Amino acid sequence: MWATTLPLAWRLPLMLVVGVAAGISNGVAGGGSFITFPAMLALNIAPLAANVSTSVGVCPSYVGGMWRFRGQITPHRNLLLTLLAPCGLGAALGCALLFAFPATTFRTVVPWLIGAGTLLFATAPVITRRLAHIDHSHPGRRWFLLVGVFLIAIYGGYFGAGLGILLLAVMAVALPMELAELQGLRSVLSTIINLFAALIFVIRGHLVLWAVFALLAGTLVGGVVGTWLITRLSPRTVRALIVGIGVFTTIHLA
Repeated sequence: MWATTLPLAWRLPLMLVVGVAAGISNGVAGGGSFITFPAMLALNIAPLAANVSTSVGVCPSYVGGMWRFRGQITPHRNLLLTLLAPCGLGAALGCALLFAFPATTFRTVVPWLIGAGTLLFATAPVITRRLAHIDHSHPGRRWFLLVGVFLIAIYGGYFGAGLGILLLAVMAVALPMELAELQGLRSVLSTIINLFAALIFVIRGHLVLWAVFALLAGTLVGGVVGTWLITRLSPRTVRALIVGIGVFTTIHLA
């Protein structure tokens, strides 16, 4: 493939552009890894190295969301502290599974995960109306959130593509919040999961440093742009856009 023959001077700006595109995707709904991972494979980077480099490189993409939705995030600090342990433990377990099994093991499972998450998010308004009689402090809702975030964090540590969509799906059912609040929490939780995984990957190695540095810069810019875009759209449009991204990525990977 022609991309594998490019000199580093061309690979760096190319990966920077890929990072901006991935950051925009993560700023809107998630799924930036669906852009960065195939791009790295096209540049002849091994799957394991592409996976861990992506996890580290996309971390800045959520900064824009955390800053823009800081007003919606602040009232839920206690909730985030409660979810810190499931995020950290899940991400660590996911990283352990990644080093124990080939990076391509989840390839056949990923489309089903993203498809199920997209369906859950799309039907969340109907589900929440059906569950309206159950108090939001009910232990069942709390356990659904804790277990759901823990399982998603495992996936995030292992592969992570579509992480934001899955988090939005679980929170949309478990939490009585507006979409802007969910977007803010999604940015924070995605950052926590990716940072835990990134720390482990930095210690373990396998990083392609030139690609990581290009992604760090590109995803930071793209994340700010993506967040800027969604704040200028109606909640209905944002929800439709998230579902659209989920459907597209599911079909693309199937």
